Amino acid sequence: MSENPKLFLLDAYALIYRAYYAFIKNPRISSKGVNTSAIFGFVNTLEDVLKKEKPTHIGVAFDPPGPTFRHEAYEQYKAQREATPEDIRTSVPIIKEIIKAYNIPILEIIGFEADDVIGTLATEAGAKGINTYMMTPDKDYGQLVTDNVFIYRPKYGDKEFEVMGPEQVKAKYNISSPTQVIDILGLMGDASDNIPGCPGVGEKTAQKLITEFGSIENLLENTDKLKGALKTKVEENKEMITFSKFLATIKTDVPIELDMDSLVRENCNEDKLLQIFEELEFRTLIERILKREKGISPEKQKQAKTGPIQGSLFDFFTDDDSVEVKYENLARLDSLNYNYQLIDSQEKRGEIIQKLLTTKNLSLDTETSGMDPMNCDLVGMSFSIEENQAYYVPIPENQEEAIKILNEFKPVFENEDSLKVGQNMKFDLLMLMNYGIEVKGKLFDTMVAHYVIQPELRHGMDYLAEIYLNYKTIHIDELIGTRGKNQKSMRDLKPEEIYKYACEDADVTLKLKNILEEELKKSGAEKLFYDIEMPLVPVLARIEKNGVRIDPESLKQSSEHFTETMKKVEQEIYQLAGEEFNIGSPKQVGEILFDKLKIGDKKIKKTKTGQYVTSEETLEKLRGKHEIIAKILEHRGIKKLLGTYIDALPLLINPRTGKIHTSFNQTITATGRLSSSNPNLQNIPIRDDEGREIRKAFVPDEGCTFFSADYSQIELRIIAHLSEDKNMIEAFHSGNDIHAATAAKIYKIDISEVTPDMRRKAKTANFGIIYGISIFGLAERMNVERKEAKELIEGYFETYPQIKEYMDKSINVARDNGYVETVFHRKRYLADINSRNAVVRGYAERNAINAPIQGSAADIIKVAMIRIDEQFRKHNLKSTMILQVHDELNFNVVLEEKELVEKIVIEEMENAYKMLVPLKADSGFGKNWLEAH
Repeated sequence: MSENPKLFLLDAYALIYRAYYAFIKNPRISSKGVNTSAIFGFVNTLEDVLKKEKPTHIGVAFDPPGPTFRHEAYEQYKAQREATPEDIRTSVPIIKEIIKAYNIPILEIIGFEADDVIGTLATEAGAKGINTYMMTPDKDYGQLVTDNVFIYRPKYGDKEFEVMGPEQVKAKYNISSPTQVIDILGLMGDASDNIPGCPGVGEKTAQKLITEFGSIENLLENTDKLKGALKTKVEENKEMITFSKFLATIKTDVPIELDMDSLVRENCNEDKLLQIFEELEFRTLIERILKREKGISPEKQKQAKTGPIQGSLFDFFTDDDSVEVKYENLARLDSLNYNYQLIDSQEKRGEIIQKLLTTKNLSLDTETSGMDPMNCDLVGMSFSIEENQAYYVPIPENQEEAIKILNEFKPVFENEDSLKVGQNMKFDLLMLMNYGIEVKGKLFDTMVAHYVIQPELRHGMDYLAEIYLNYKTIHIDELIGTRGKNQKSMRDLKPEEIYKYACEDADVTLKLKNILEEELKKSGAEKLFYDIEMPLVPVLARIEKNGVRIDPESLKQSSEHFTETMKKVEQEIYQLAGEEFNIGSPKQVGEILFDKLKIGDKKIKKTKTGQYVTSEETLEKLRGKHEIIAKILEHRGIKKLLGTYIDALPLLINPRTGKIHTSFNQTITATGRLSSSNPNLQNIPIRDDEGREIRKAFVPDEGCTFFSADYSQIELRIIAHLSEDKNMIEAFHSGNDIHAATAAKIYKIDISEVTPDMRRKAKTANFGIIYGISIFGLAERMNVERKEAKELIEGYFETYPQIKEYMDKSINVARDNGYVETVFHRKRYLADINSRNAVVRGYAERNAINAPIQGSAADIIKVAMIRIDEQFRKHNLKSTMILQVHDELNFNVVLEEKELVEKIVIEEMENAYKMLVPLKADSGFGKNWLEAH
């Protein structure tokens, strides 16, 4: 045994559940449709511990199958728990295989829970002076903590690991000894384990009683010192309290020996781990943990020494080969009948252009000097018209020569008879636009095709090549390097070094197209793909190229204004606090709020270091308890606004164009909504003063005006259409304010009698209830009692009965089919809709209701964008579409085109889809975004 042993004992199921629910809103799904969230999260947690803490000894404890001694003593023990989610049940055997591959012992004793196994081993190890860490989020383990035995709480969200020793446990529960955790649990019970405790005694009362009496035994011997209802409760439930303490006590005498030799941390079986990770498609873990490039297995590496093998074009590269060796191996491609050609002369270009002009399917890819199409140059183009055959055309750095070569290929790009195929084609279209080239004809983007078929999965070419072609591609990035002195630019590489890599991209893309074409047919997604998603690609490319102009001077003034406001708020906070402190320090904020000002009547959560949690969510719940809370939230809001937008946006102005060019992401959200990045303009606050200040800085070009149009209450109109609810349809056709009309019906009064408060509550109900908000959630959102929220929900469904029918029907359709659809038949797959676990199933049910509504809204505005763009081009307008933000479109409008632009935009938006209620678009012109919206 090492001189200073460090033993880690992991509570497997506690960590597995934690990992699974961490991904519940965005689960990891493999290409085979397997939910790997729990496995991925568990491995990440394990790796973090191994690297950060470097334990000398380690073991992982599992609950055994079948009942334990607690079940035998108390039949209701854990009886109320939801069924284990199916995805966890199927993950556990795989996790065990992974643990075995790590050469970590699995600790499992029939009849005893993991808590008891860990409790026994930790107690014995601690007694021997061995520093022992029980890794679990479970509070029950506090009873085991000693000077040598600690709780090691795992990371969760933005919270780091937390180590709890005796002092931390005593402080948490306000007790004199960690063993008193058992007494507190015995009194208050444990809902998660169905330990009854004493009825009516919660955590605070339990802590108070144990502080006073020291233990349950002493309390029960001195009940005469209690008064009133509490005395009655304790005396009437003596047996239940004693029994609850028995159930809450973690055993430390399980029949298992502490064998430190068997717990020694050993090297993992890399080959076995690689095999498992490859099967699970954990590519990042393969590279990060095993340091293998693209997950190339040892067998493939061995074969690589003797010649090419089946699989990827580049599978025969070994991990430790240098770039030069890899490049030498490329010559072997010729023996695999891959005809990749370097087109490096005018004569060769002439020959290849004739070939490309006669093809029906043209796969194309661009090689560039960077990743931002608005800031980089074209280095080369690759084409493929037949599988296993591709051509690479280098583009010189000299702009005149580059444009000359591109103009030679102009007829190829403008040939409307050929289908242009690409992966992430928007990038290629933008690059070519920068050189005055417009790609015409129909498009087929393999990334978008896979997104339409399987929206929840990844859509990168590496991923698609692996799952459809069994390829592991290698990119030119491998030659360039990523950082440091070895990093090169594309211009540093010769065409003969690049061409085979570039050709592979075009070739693989063509092969993927041939497969995905059939997959689109099978999934019934052809119309959505060809009529909406593909025509949208060039529209987005044009919007990105157009860019949006901002006024740096306006933002500078805003920065000065908000900086002064922030300083003023700081002084107000200091005055309310009675002292100056660092408002940016969560630790100091917590001490001021909870130690000095004693705000909040509930126990405030603390972090691993013992400091108070002062997150926005925590403070929002305390808003109104003290004036200082609102001021701190205001200060944080201003600081975030300055850092994220006001001070950041001017730095993003493109020096070439003088504008900001956001990037629209078409394949990110499962609902079909677009997102934007660099910068994210879809998260700009809308209605508050801060958001107004930002929008004021978005301005039109010189001599133009800003035009904004957005759908009015589109999601409510969509649910009226989908549910066919007569009352909601009537409310929309009447032309009345829908929220006032809803309030009038719920409260059974005339619409003229509706108060602003009634309208506010009806609006919250309109947007909350249709997304499955609970009584508790609605009460919290409206800041009312649950009774009122319950009555509001009941009144809502009484008013709109067919909406309730639609919601139930959506869930049933999802249960039967495994998916729901938008009005344009975009599918949202819901693998957990039939889960026996209520939490997991409930999330899927809410998505079953939400996805058709939100997805239909996303589809409708996409159709509007395509048609507006078509009309602008048909009329040769100089005005341009410059932004899409959720249900809103923005334009830079030439003054003489104002009337025509407004007519086209409103007409196309309101006629994008025919529904039982009319689509309505509100619009306005202005000298900036704020005035126009």
